[in-house]
Amino acid sequence: MTRLASRTARLRDIETMLLMAPTGLPVYTIAERLGVTRRTIYRDLNFLENQGVPLWQENGRFGINRTRYLANVRLTFHEAMSLVLAGLLLSRTIDERNPHVIAALQKLGGVLPTNLVSQLDRAIERIEAQDSDYRPIAVLEALTEGWSTGRKVRIQYRSPRSGEIRPRTISPYALEPTPSGIYVIGHDDWANELRTFKLDRLEAATVLNQPYQIPSSFDLEAHLSTGWRIMAGETQQEVVVAFTPDVTPRVLERQWHASQTVKRRPDGGCLLHVQIAEPLEMMPWIRSWGAEAEVVQPDWLRQEVEADLHRALITYQTTEKGSGSLGIKPVPRSL
Repeated sequence: MTRLASRTARLRDIETMLLMAPTGLPVYTIAERLGVTRRTIYRDLNFLENQGVPLWQENGRFGINRTRYLANVRLTFHEAMSLVLAGLLLSRTIDERNPHVIAALQKLGGVLPTNLVSQLDRAIERIEAQDSDYRPIAVLEALTEGWSTGRKVRIQYRSPRSGEIRPRTISPYALEPTPSGIYVIGHDDWANELRTFKLDRLEAATVLNQPYQIPSSFDLEAHLSTGWRIMAGETQQEVVVAFTPDVTPRVLERQWHASQTVKRRPDGGCLLHVQIAEPLEMMPWIRSWGAEAEVVQPDWLRQEVEADLHRALITYQTTEKGSGSLGIKPVPRSL
């Protein structure tokens, strides 16, 4: 092995050793394991830092800042394509100009086949067109750092109803993206229970020097399975929605929820049965089907949807363009 190859291998070994030691390692330990002098290790650490490896030093120990470091990975073509699709989906989920997402997509584009780069550029252009707002980015940075290092985070939560800012100290268990935004799931010290917070409602977040551990009994998928999207709970209710024959093929082509069962009806329509912790979370989805969907049970949810549609009807009838009567035209069913 040449001297250059030997040093390259040693540098790689040092990175691996530091990554596997969250509390860091003293120089003499690294030198003994690799069979070189301490002076050599100091030179290697200096070289790694100049190459952008985020090293830290404290009380004679060296380590890698894991929140700022990710190892290189090798991707197959289809694995890379999966990340392109994920990037396109992410670009429709976030609504601020996040520089970390843009940089990650640009780096991915640098190693992709040319015909995939143009697809990734579409995702980058979508994000770059968003407004620049550092607040949600700073909140996300603090939450991910607390989550990855096992430290609690102090958040300033804005109530969507009263607008009041409420301070909370949480232990982040997971971050979960949804079509309506990103949520953090974790233990809330004030409530002394598991809570879910939407990142859009967090005015600020600060990482604290208070360690925590995620309970080994916590199962994120089992927790989320009780919710329609994100609002989980210990008790569930059965929701039954009837669909017309026109949209039944669209209902049948997707798995809408893990608990669902679908029953065909003699008229060609269907009944969708799901078990949900918070049925109100389904209302936007139910409304999206318009007159093609009807809540069968529970009765209180049916009444909520009915009242919501009634308010919408009044709105359309009392606008300047409204005439007080409905002039409804058929809508093409091509979606």
